[in-house]
Amino acid sequence: MASDKSIILITGASNGIGYDTSYHLAAASPNYHVIMSARTPSKGEAALKEIQARNPQGTLSFLQLDVSSDESIATAAKKIEEDFGRLDVLVNNAGIYLRDATRDNLRSTFDTNVFGPLLLTHALEHLLKKSKDPRIINVSSGLGSITNRADPEHENYQVPFYPYRMSKAALNMMSTCQAFEFKEWGAKVWAYCPGYVVTDLTGKEDRENRIARGAESSETSAQGILEIIEGKRDGEVNKFVRRYGLQYPW
Repeated sequence: MASDKSIILITGASNGIGYDTSYHLAAASPNYHVIMSARTPSKGEAALKEIQARNPQGTLSFLQLDVSSDESIATAAKKIEEDFGRLDVLVNNAGIYLRDATRDNLRSTFDTNVFGPLLLTHALEHLLKKSKDPRIINVSSGLGSITNRADPEHENYQVPFYPYRMSKAALNMMSTCQAFEFKEWGAKVWAYCPGYVVTDLTGKEDRENRIARGAESSETSAQGILEIIEGKRDGEVNKFVRRYGLQYPW
């Protein structure tokens, strides 16, 4: 791979926000190489072929990665090092949504939404340190804002979803800890809310319900991530940012 390309890893890239972000980044510049990672190889490779068929300016590749597996994380980190030698941008996008606050659901939600991004970032830290401009984008949610959750006037005050809310609040804390820990070697870190968009996060059967409730295209989420990578949100490092130049309170 040409050393002048920015190497970007996106987790959970086989559909939804990860898929759209993969395309938008590859389409934005010939200087971007996007590593699309997904847990299921067949889905990830199919997504890669679909995007390549659209002839974006940049290049893409697929990497099998299950963020809930330490073995998968270690294998993926080794592969990235062998193929590229460094990593410039990490987009921790993979996530799950489980409704009921059972012990199993809480464990599964935190395993994917919090433990996975944390351990993956640690496994890739030595490769990010080799970048001239390392960036980490942790895809969170406005539902993880403790300030908004405590505000009876906020539009999402009545939304329950305890496991998901709690995991995103923890991811936000992880982001601020990373910003503090990594600043000595120059990494920029953001928590990013992609907005209420049409994805399969809450199940394929809920897509029409999301549209009826005013959900926008996940392409708008991808555009927000592109703006961060392009440096347009550099004045908001270590902030909880959202689309359209806005922010959420922690």
